[in-house]
Amino acid sequence: MFKSSTPANGIWQGRLKATVLSSLLFIGLSSGVLAQNASPQLAAVNTSAILGKADGIAIEGKVQSPSAQPTPLQIVCVFEYTEGDMTSPQALPAAANGLLHVDEALNGLITDLRKSGKFAGHALETLLITPPKGSIPAQKLLLIGLGDRNQFTPELMTNVGRVGMREALRLGVSSYSHASDLKDAGIDSPTGPVAVNVVKGALEAYETEEYLVSKKLSAHKPLTKVTLLAGQAFFAPSGAAIKAYLATKQ
Repeated sequence: MFKSSTPANGIWQGRLKATVLSSLLFIGLSSGVLAQNASPQLAAVNTSAILGKADGIAIEGKVQSPSAQPTPLQIVCVFEYTEGDMTSPQALPAAANGLLHVDEALNGLITDLRKSGKFAGHALETLLITPPKGSIPAQKLLLIGLGDRNQFTPELMTNVGRVGMREALRLGVSSYSHASDLKDAGIDSPTGPVAVNVVKGALEAYETEEYLVSKKLSAHKPLTKVTLLAGQAFFAPSGAAIKAYLATKQ
């Protein structure tokens, strides 16, 4: 019977191990490439999560259009008027454009107000609207201006958050929803910083009001929840950024 020598067996086994390891490495690298190239899964409409709490207020993230969100107060942010800005190539597609949905539900009111100059949309300008029954489910709609789109910076959203909270406290609501609508309007804004700045400004305004209450210089109905609306693609990044920020408030 033929019997190979021990060195030959060792060489054969070494080559087999090298082949197996090379195959495993190729499979591992291929899996990594496929994972990197895979599209992120979009959050379903109506997906929501409490991202944290601060000052007794629950901060919620939700995938929803402001035109379909039941709330005592819906905040929507708008830039100064530019012809066709809601339907420009830079804006979100119509099916995903919450700002466009609100405008259409109100029969073009937001476009008309800005185009006519009745509400110019200057930075931090506000306008409170009582939506007609059957238009949108919000009891009140607050427009907050963002000014010139070409001058926009994420830092503006801190003041937008402050203004929104102060108006909510003035109206005496116990909760409200906020839609920044920047990407709807065609602005390539940083999702995380914008969301954090809105929350930061809102909480700072609430803390100031609580300070005045402690000095018996003001009174307000406690606010229990703020909901930040986001598109399907932006729910995860905005939620992660807000969670990280709220963790610093503990």
